[in-house]
Amino acid sequence: MRFLLVSTLLVLAFTNFAQKTRTISFYNVENLFDTIDGVNDDAEFLPTAKSQWITKRYEEKLTHIRTVLAEMGTPIVAGFGEIENAQVVRDIVRNQKEFKNYGVVHYDSKDARGIDVAMIYDSCKLKLQQSGLIRFVLPGDTVATSRDIVWAKYKLKKESIFVLVNHWPSRRSGVEASDPKRMKAAESAKVFIDSVLTTNKNAKIILMGDLNDHPEDKAPQLIAKSLSPMIVKESGKFGGSYNYKGEWEIIDHIFVSEGLKNAGKVKIIPNSGKINAFPYLLEEYKGQIVPFRTYAGSKYLGGYSDHLPVSIEISVP
Repeated sequence: MRFLLVSTLLVLAFTNFAQKTRTISFYNVENLFDTIDGVNDDAEFLPTAKSQWITKRYEEKLTHIRTVLAEMGTPIVAGFGEIENAQVVRDIVRNQKEFKNYGVVHYDSKDARGIDVAMIYDSCKLKLQQSGLIRFVLPGDTVATSRDIVWAKYKLKKESIFVLVNHWPSRRSGVEASDPKRMKAAESAKVFIDSVLTTNKNAKIILMGDLNDHPEDKAPQLIAKSLSPMIVKESGKFGGSYNYKGEWEIIDHIFVSEGLKNAGKVKIIPNSGKINAFPYLLEEYKGQIVPFRTYAGSKYLGGYSDHLPVSIEISVP
C-alpha cells in the first residue's frame, strides 16, 4: 500500500514537472515609429518634428518593450499594435539573447499613417506553416484604408495553432459613427475563424488585439459567438487595459477557441487572462493612476505605452 502511494505521488510529481506553460501576449506599444522619413505619413515621428523623435528615444522605447516582454515570461507569441513596419519589430528582437530565435510575421497595411500590426514567435518551439492578412473595405470607402488583420498558422509538435492580430478602427469620429467600421473588421475576422472551425471544430485559434471596443459592444460580441473572451475586468488590478478620461476600460482583448480548452496537449490555462499592470507601466496623473505613456501630445514623457499589455498562458508539450 505504501509503495502504491509513493508510486502515485511520483507519477503526479513527474506529470506536474513535465507540464510546461508559455505566455501569449498582445501589446499596443503606442506609435513605434523608426526615425527615418518614409513613404507613409510619419512626419509626426521624425528627429526634425516637434516630438524630436531621435535615435536615443527610439532605442529607449525598444528597451522598454523588451523589459515588458521579459516580465511576461518571454511570450512564445507576442502580437503588437501601432508599429510602423517590419523593421521596427525586428529591432525589438535584434541582438537580444532571449529573442535570438524569434521570427517576425508582418504585412504592410493600407493605413494612411502606415500603422500596422505584427507578431513575433519563438521559432525553437513553433514552426510557421502559413501566414497572411485579412484586408477589408470600410463602409463608405471604395478601397481599403484600415489596418489589416494579420494571421499565422503555427505547428507546435503535432498540433496547429492559428493566431490573429487585430487593431480595429478607432472611435475618433464618435462611437455610433465608427461602430459600423469595427463591425466590418469583426465580420471579416469571423469569416476567417468560422472557415477554420468548419474544417476542424477543435481547431486551436487565438484572436487578440486592440479592438477599440468594450467586451459588451456589438463587434466583440460577434467574435464571442465563435470564441471565448479571456480578458475581463477581473483580469487586472484596475479593471481595464486603457484609461480614457479617468475611466479604465477593456479595449485590448484575447479570445480563444473551444479547441484550446478540450483537445490535444496544447491547452489554455483556465482563468489565465491577465491585464499586466507592472508598477513601471503606471504613473500618477491628476491624482489618478494611468498608463505611463511615451508622449502626451508632442511632450516626451519617456514612458512605455498608453495601453497595458494583455496575456494568456497555454500548456506546451
